[in-house]
Amino acid sequence: MSSVDPVGFLRATPPFSALPQAAFEDAAQALEVVFFPAGTRLVVRGGAPAQHLYVIRKGAVRLERDAQTLQVLEEGEFFGFTSLIAGVTTSDVVVEEDLLAYRLGADVFHRLLVHPAFAAHFAVGLAERLRSSLDSSQRLSFQADLAMPIAQLVQRSPVRAGPATTAAEAARLMREAGVGSVIVDGTPPGIVTGQDLRNRVLAEDRPGSTPLSEIQSAPLKTAPDATPVYAAWQRLLEEGIRHLPVTRGGEIVGMVTASDLLRRTAQGPLAVLRRVERLADRSALAGYAGQVAQMVRGLHAGGLDAFVISGLVARLNGALVGRILRWAEAELGAPPCPYAWVVYGSEGRQEQLLLTDQDNALIYAEASDAAARYFPAFAARVVEDLVAAGFPRCAGGYMATAWQGPLAEWEARVRAWVSEPKARALLEAHIFFDYRRAYGRLALDGLDAQLKRAGKERVFLAALAKSAMEFKPPPGLLLRLKGGSSKVDLKAQGISPLVFLARCYGLEAGSDARNTLERLGAAADAGLLAKDTLATLGEAYRFLLRVRLSHQLERLSRGEAPSNEVALRELATVERTHLKEAFGAIADFQEAAAYHYRTELF
Repeated sequence: MSSVDPVGFLRATPPFSALPQAAFEDAAQALEVVFFPAGTRLVVRGGAPAQHLYVIRKGAVRLERDAQTLQVLEEGEFFGFTSLIAGVTTSDVVVEEDLLAYRLGADVFHRLLVHPAFAAHFAVGLAERLRSSLDSSQRLSFQADLAMPIAQLVQRSPVRAGPATTAAEAARLMREAGVGSVIVDGTPPGIVTGQDLRNRVLAEDRPGSTPLSEIQSAPLKTAPDATPVYAAWQRLLEEGIRHLPVTRGGEIVGMVTASDLLRRTAQGPLAVLRRVERLADRSALAGYAGQVAQMVRGLHAGGLDAFVISGLVARLNGALVGRILRWAEAELGAPPCPYAWVVYGSEGRQEQLLLTDQDNALIYAEASDAAARYFPAFAARVVEDLVAAGFPRCAGGYMATAWQGPLAEWEARVRAWVSEPKARALLEAHIFFDYRRAYGRLALDGLDAQLKRAGKERVFLAALAKSAMEFKPPPGLLLRLKGGSSKVDLKAQGISPLVFLARCYGLEAGSDARNTLERLGAAADAGLLAKDTLATLGEAYRFLLRVRLSHQLERLSRGEAPSNEVALRELATVERTHLKEAFGAIADFQEAAAYHYRTELF
């Protein structure tokens, strides 16, 4: 864009790009071109409110408070809008580099605020601005087949029968109607599927006269007819079912099946799940990572929230792990005692999007010679199969091949971490405290109790919080398009600081949650975080995940390995601004956490 074309520059800059033509022309006619030399103080904190909205064309300004730099704004970024809307000035604005800017007067700016897309961009609250950026992205790209209500997939009323109807009669009803299930009109209502007839009647050698009341699944797992397709995916995966009765006003009006959803979304999670279920042996594992990446790409392009996608990926990974573990059991024989295969890290938190390195452990009921022979071989086989499926080995060795042992040993290990929070203990606590059982029958109540205890140990929490501070957002002054901080590590400088502190707050709140947002929510419910802080941190986290995923998928499309690092120049101007704001919110959270946990004492 030519530097002498301010109108064209403005039209190409969101949110002006979304304005109706007449409204934009009104703005263009009022546009002024201004220049200020470095060192000029344009706005003074506590002084007169700004009278203009500024758009930077060249140069930079810095936002200061109490002589501390909060942010540096560069080409394409805005300033002055907070003061225009709130009527107060909360920071100084100082020209960092000679500034060429375009500006609009307050009267024009306020006229433009009647347009929702424009107004949302300039919301006073950071949480609102971040949420708006996510929502507008979804509005622009959301695919109809993901957002459509499942009511549109319902073709007919469900087949129904009474509780006394026999299995043979139900089979005839299903065959005549060409369906795979029948609703049982009992109290409460239930369902019998073709699979139930096979597994609960034929396989158990029951007679065809068996009443449906003896083989039904009840109560029903249903979904309202307005439920979007992607949420129906979640429900089927969560519940491990293939038939989802659809309700309207509390009444069952139809049935949506996994096959219905597969026909609508061939690259969706149910299609990947079907492929996992049909894996004949480990020779077919190699394509799994590619299938997940392809699915994630489609869901991301369709506008799905990163947390929705990560939840779907976690359930698919769980299905794959279960299949691999069953293979190992079939080949090595039944395990000598109950066990639990646990995952941690992003997989434990159900926040993994693209496949990353393995983070897993193996916990078994009791020590014995048989266990000492069986489980090392078992873990080695499973880890190898996960590598074949696309999960690289953990560089730090935090895998079940090394992290395994009887439950009592694990409980003692956690007690030691909490009692003596030295550096190594804190590192391992940060890793393991995200654990989630992915497979196995062993109850982990004792371990869960140890985590509850950890949340009551103030010294341990303070030490854990201080160790979390090793991950920090970059200072606002250094986030520039050029220079040493022109690239940022979204994980190390943004995502990890939030994850680590959310873990501390979640433990203190006594929550069983592993998910980062759920931990923050539990902390807010316990009065440890203000609700507006929760909203800001939640939107910042969602924003960071989305930006990272966008750039990782872009690298994959070029045949490159995914990375957590992104150059600021690769970001759209709006993303760049919001990234700086998100980093600032996380830095504020760290400062508050340091005071809350008195980390200076450790």
